[in-house]
Amino acid sequence: MVTTEIFEKLKSLQVILGRKYELEAKIADAPKQLTTQEELLSKLKKEFIEKSNEYESVKETVNALSLDLDAAVKTREAGEKNMDNITTHREYEALDKQISEASLKEAEIRKELQKEERKLQELNDINKFKKEMIDSQEKDLNESRSKLDSEIAKYKEELEGLVEEEKSIVPDLDQEILFKFQRIIQRNSEGIVAVRNGVCTGCHMILPAQFANEVHEGDSILFCPYCSRILYHEDADEDSQETFFNDAGSLADLSDDDFDSDSEYDDEDEEREDLDEDSEDMDSLDESDEEDDEELDETDDSEE
Repeated sequence: MVTTEIFEKLKSLQVILGRKYELEAKIADAPKQLTTQEELLSKLKKEFIEKSNEYESVKETVNALSLDLDAAVKTREAGEKNMDNITTHREYEALDKQISEASLKEAEIRKELQKEERKLQELNDINKFKKEMIDSQEKDLNESRSKLDSEIAKYKEELEGLVEEEKSIVPDLDQEILFKFQRIIQRNSEGIVAVRNGVCTGCHMILPAQFANEVHEGDSILFCPYCSRILYHEDADEDSQETFFNDAGSLADLSDDDFDSDSEYDDEDEEREDLDEDSEDMDSLDESDEEDDEELDETDDSEE
């Protein structure tokens, strides 16, 4: 099989495998979508059980206090009835003390009982609320699970079709190349990429010139030395070539102003030369003036 046909098959297989691995990942991760809801439901149930146990404990306390209260009330009432039958002051004092103690105990038990009854009512309200939350959460979870099962079923149906397409391509390919190709796609989502202007479009690295030429020839299956993807040659677009040369720059980019700037430097050099010449002329004039002064001095001396 010529390499061009292999490349075309690999390109088709790349699309199939990419979607296949994506669906497999979705199917594997699907249960995780329900994790939060399941954890919340589990937490609510745990709290409900704890509060229910607490409720039962408080209920037992209330029942025990109710029995104690009944006993205290009966003791007080019995004492009050016996008041009519006492004959001595000592009997009166003893019975009065019994009634007072029973009344005090009754009041204490009644206060404690009211406290526990309020607590029992609060726990009952909390449990009712939590039960409603549990029912609502279970309903939401069941709906989410049903929806997710439907999505997974669609994923699996599509996956079966992709597997059949894969089977129609795979037998014609070298198994070693296929194995590497599958591993690359699992890691990078692309297993075969083009080479344009000697650059791997997968990792955007510049390839060695000789290696890029071998890819251009297309006589064998070659892997990128940097990203391990399978490479095939593709002619670069004119736009990309223009962009490359525009970025690099050329002599055509130089404007007339650039050359004019050079001429300005030349003009400055000429001005400097003119100034130097003028300075030399001034020096020569000064020397001639000095000579004339010396001659005049000599003439005056001779006349004297």
